[in-house]
Amino acid sequence: MKLIETHAHLYSEQFRPDQAEALHRAVAAGVETILLPNVDRSTIDAMLELEAAAPATCHAMMGLHPCSVGPNFEPELQLVADWLGRRPFVAVGECGIDLYWDKTYLPQQQEALRRQLALAKQYDLPIVLHTRSAFEEAFALVAEAQDGTLRGVFHCFSDGLAEAERIIALGGFKLGIGGVATFKNGGLDKVLPHLDVAHLVLETDCPYLAPVPYRGKRNEPAYLPLVLHRVASLLGQTPEAVAEATTRNARELFRLAN
Repeated sequence: MKLIETHAHLYSEQFRPDQAEALHRAVAAGVETILLPNVDRSTIDAMLELEAAAPATCHAMMGLHPCSVGPNFEPELQLVADWLGRRPFVAVGECGIDLYWDKTYLPQQQEALRRQLALAKQYDLPIVLHTRSAFEEAFALVAEAQDGTLRGVFHCFSDGLAEAERIIALGGFKLGIGGVATFKNGGLDKVLPHLDVAHLVLETDCPYLAPVPYRGKRNEPAYLPLVLHRVASLLGQTPEAVAEATTRNARELFRLAN
């Protein structure tokens, strides 16, 4: 089975001791493509170095994470725009709204998301959305911007069936399903059985949100088959069928070469 990991911070400090080994483990587990979301200016160099070291496997996005948006976010966002104009990327991201820790900079997060939605349209790229504790706020801006040309992923989806159906009805967007699907009280067991696999892509969000039985430990792309098997079980399909479908979904969405 060939899998596409649509969201992995494999360049993070947590992988400094064994990044090459983690990459090897992922490939050995059937993960043939790994998409790397940016966070802010502090992660660009490490992300691009990893992409350059493994160009057949790793592909970079460019965006500004909402947790890096503060009162003076303009230079950060300008850097994102500059990079998007300089070379190809597979997506704009990760970006969005995060109200889990702090709501102080919600207006700035909203403006940063509006601008990155515009960049996604300008460069005809998918947008990868982070919506932690902020689904309604993020969805409102995406829906406002959707003119039939926007596409992307609601990354690390962990909301309910009603939210999933709203995303699907919006058109152009997939749900990024990760380790939360394996959690006993993650809630996706009440959502995924009602969805068609055509709307899903797989991710780990490593080094965060490791699937069971590694919950609480460092996550890595080699654990993506654990997510696959749980999703297949909830959908009542074979892992092979779900692998084929989610890989096809990711290839089409991110316009990845076969």
